[in-house]
Parts: sequence; C-alpha cells; structure tokens
Amino acid sequence: MKALLAGAYDLVASLRAWRLWTLLGWVEIRQRYARSKLGPFWLTISMGVMATTLGLLYGLLFGQNLSTYLPMISIGIVMWGLFSGVVNDGCNAFIAGAGYIKQIPSPKYLFVLQVAWRNLVIFLHNFIIVLIVLAIFGIKSWVSIWLFFPGLLLFVLNAMWMASFAGVVAARFRDFPQIVASLLQVAFYVSPILFHGEMLSKKHQWVIELNPIAYLIDIVRQPLLGIYPAASAWVITGGMAFLGWGLALAFAGRYIKRIPYWV
Repeated sequence: MKALLAGAYDLVASLRAWRLWTLLGWVEIRQRYARSKLGPFWLTISMGVMATTLGLLYGLLFGQNLSTYLPMISIGIVMWGLFSGVVNDGCNAFIAGAGYIKQIPSPKYLFVLQVAWRNLVIFLHNFIIVLIVLAIFGIKSWVSIWLFFPGLLLFVLNAMWMASFAGVVAARFRDFPQIVASLLQVAFYVSPILFHGEMLSKKHQWVIELNPIAYLIDIVRQPLLGIYPAASAWVITGGMAFLGWGLALAFAGRYIKRIPYWV
C-alpha cells in the first residue's frame, strides 16, 4: 500500500506539471524533424503507403472485399502505431530523461506522460490516413462513432501503464527494450490488425479471445466502422486499465527512488 501511494503521489505531481511534459514532448518532436519540410508527416506518408500496400495485398490474397478490408486494416495499423510507439518509447522514458532526473528534483512519471503526449501528437498526424480512407469508402453508420473517444481513452491508459512498467524495468536492465520490441513484433502478427475474427475458423478463435490487445483494438476500430464493440470488450479493457495502473503505480512507487542511480 505504501508503494502504491508513493506511485500515485508521483503521478499526481507529474500531472500537475502538465506544462513541462507537454513542452518537452513538443520540443522533442521539433528537434527530431528539424530542417524537414514535412516533419512528422513523413511518418504519415510511410504509414499510409504501408496500410495501402498491405491492404491491397492481403485483401486480394484472402479474397476480402476491399471496401471493408482497407478501412479495417488502415485503422488497425494507425492504432497499432500509437500503442507500440507509447510502449516502445516508454522503455527509454527514464533513460532519455537521465539529464533532467540527475540534475533537477522532479516527479518521475513526468517522463512517461511526455512519451504519451509525443506519441499522441504523432497519432493525430497519422489519423489523417483514417479520415481519408473513411472519406473514400464512407462511414457505414454514425450511431457508434462517438464510442471511439472513450475507447481511445482506455486504449491510451492501457498503453501508458505498460510503458510505465517497461520504463522502470528498462532503467535497471538495458536489454529490456530489445525484449519489448521483439514481443511487440510478435504481438502485431497475432493480433487482429491484418485480419479479423471472421477470417479464422472456430477452432482458431482463441487467437482473438485470449489476446488482450484484440479487445483494445476493437474498442477503437469498431466504432469507426459503424459497429458497437461488445460489452465484454469494455469490461476487459476497463479491468486491464484498473488493475494495470494499480500494479504499475505500486511497482514504480517501490523503485522510483532508485531510478536516478540506475539511469
């Protein structure tokens, strides 16, 4: 309980310093794309090309209707870019902020929030792909589209607690980011991003049913496709966020004072 409270206190202090982590995230984006005419839109272009290529290739190979398959795969790839970006960058959140951590007494979750903010800004650029695809193929139904926003909130919250946990472990063990990157690569192919449940036989439905990332994808993708996500998806992702943040805060609270020595 003491560790949980310490982690929660650090998180609250970090949230109060929102001007700092939003500024740091914005500055990092500007530095990364300095002297570039298109800036982060280069990521949007490359992701758009990948989504179109994979959508056409797999759609033709699997005999899918491109008018429904291309929107599905485009939304899935854009959302995966946000998820993998937050978790991957979260591994290096404290390591990248070592200069600040060693010199200035500051709450440590500030650097996790910085990672989440930076990737959200990039996500907003990439979301143009989704808007273009939906404009071309049309939105099947507007009645469920508002559910995208609570779904996105749960999506980001789950990515952030994973980034928090990964950041603390990676600060101590520098091989951990490579392990996370490998696991995410595997997760990409076993999660319903390039495929959907109807493409699997009944005996292989467990690939989706036992995959927590599948539920995270569903609560953000299905509303944009005019589908109401199942109640079980909301329960599972909400439970993941609640339990995940509890464990992440307790874990961070226990080791947060050691981070300046590890980085």
